[in-house]
Amino acid sequence: MLDGRMLIDAHLHPARLPTLKPAWRDWAERFGQPGWQTVFDNEGAVIPQAFDDLMEAEGVDQAILLCEYDPKTTGIQPAEDLLPIIKHNPARFAFLAAVNPHLHYPLAAELRRQLGLGAIGLKLHPVHGGFSAADPMLYPAYQVCADEGLPVVLHCGTSSLPGSANALADPALLGPVLRDFPGLTIVLAHGGRGWWYEAAAALALLYENVWIELSGLPPHRLPSYYARFDLRRLARKFIFATDWPGVPGIARNARAIAALDLGDDVLAGVLAGNALQVYSRLGPPGQHATNA
Repeated sequence: MLDGRMLIDAHLHPARLPTLKPAWRDWAERFGQPGWQTVFDNEGAVIPQAFDDLMEAEGVDQAILLCEYDPKTTGIQPAEDLLPIIKHNPARFAFLAAVNPHLHYPLAAELRRQLGLGAIGLKLHPVHGGFSAADPMLYPAYQVCADEGLPVVLHCGTSSLPGSANALADPALLGPVLRDFPGLTIVLAHGGRGWWYEAAAALALLYENVWIELSGLPPHRLPSYYARFDLRRLARKFIFATDWPGVPGIARNARAIAALDLGDDVLAGVLAGNALQVYSRLGPPGQHATNA
């Protein structure tokens, strides 16, 4: 709890440091909270107890962890590296599967393998992986998520990492997916960061099954990013997330969201309620079930 409110951070990268490209480490050191390195051991692996203690100190009730399979940009951060953290405290931690159509075949089989490890949804990274969200190669993965009632999180914003294909972050590319999978829940990570704030907001308001995830967005700038929209109305589709470790502080960001005067009901949704609705396998703290 943070200031008496439940808090879920839906986007964290506690990757094993040797699996990462140098630019990722530079990004974390430039934008991250001072001392973020203290949760890693001398070999660059996350210390589960230290990471759990950090989340407790930041007021995080539940945290959704991400893996990534994009060797040209960030490196290979396998799902298996997250399992010790989740095993340490499954009431606090969960993770999303990740697939890359250039690496995984059959795609659906790899997704199901990671779901078998306990993943509660799927994260796709077109910008780092070099593929379009509408690539037909992804359709088997979308079908699995649609059949299982699982959300798909799509990177929707610019990335400064070398090798990124930022044009592939355009939310307009989701048109065929929204048409062909009308019941699929889609979360726009980074909310259109860079050039697509209005497009991301328009999709979230137009489609009941599209949400905006606030990872990597300074909360005090949200009113300017979405200036053409009623912020309180749009915030009903917001999911709190930070992109840790590249964040000044989780609690700091959550309190900055609270300072936007969204109203108690909307704020409760942003900080936790919307994530509980979208990530149906997450469950309340203490009731996490990996294969519900």
